Amino acid sequence: MLRALAVDDEKPSLEELLYLLRADPRVSSAEGAGGATEALRRINRALESGPGGPEAIDVVFLDIHMPGLDGLDMARLLTGFARPPLVVFVTAHEGFAVQAFDLKAVDYVLKPVRRERLAEAVRRVVELRAAELPDTGPPIPVHEPDPDHIPVELGGVTRFVAVDDITHAEAQGDYARLHTTQGSHLLRIPLSTLEERWRARGFVRIHRRHLVALRHIGELRLDAGTVSVLVGEVELQVSRRHARELRDLLMRRTTG
Repeated sequence: MLRALAVDDEKPSLEELLYLLRADPRVSSAEGAGGATEALRRINRALESGPGGPEAIDVVFLDIHMPGLDGLDMARLLTGFARPPLVVFVTAHEGFAVQAFDLKAVDYVLKPVRRERLAEAVRRVVELRAAELPDTGPPIPVHEPDPDHIPVELGGVTRFVAVDDITHAEAQGDYARLHTTQGSHLLRIPLSTLEERWRARGFVRIHRRHLVALRHIGELRLDAGTVSVLVGEVELQVSRRHARELRDLLMRRTTG
């Protein structure tokens, strides 16, 4: 059971968030704070009472745009605490997701908050809190993730993109941007992880920044010693260290 603190300077938004949290059977208590300063005072009291104390807080559902200290500022301060609560950002702005996940946020929920989307954020928090607890018995069976789809978020809605529809993936620091013919999606996952996971599905590394689905390569181009591939309408450079392997794979695919 989670003990939650919701932080938002807009009273209607705070009341709506508290209503949804209190309706979730996995949340034992949900309190509100109208700003970061008030929330930090509340968290300090909780830490002083100890992890099992009556005022303990497991997770903070945190707005970003607030007067004075904003949500990102508050999250940075929490990283310096000895036992900080987990953080879920709840905001109307899409543009801070990378900064939020860099601050180790569990999730990033867009307003207006949908009950199903908030429930997914609570599920992620519950799983992380359970992982921190000592082992008290046999593990609870869980469903394996669907290997044919990957969950992505767009406009606060989680969608499941078919791996077969992904043309290529691009490294962006500790993130990967997945490209399909319909658009792109930013995920908090390293490109190296996708390379290992999707190697058997026909994805190949062509550059330190790019992972490409062989089936979506339309052309292999050679020009003055440089190699590139055409994926849809996008031309991607192939590094020298990957060029030979790529040519061999394409030849086997053509003659196989």
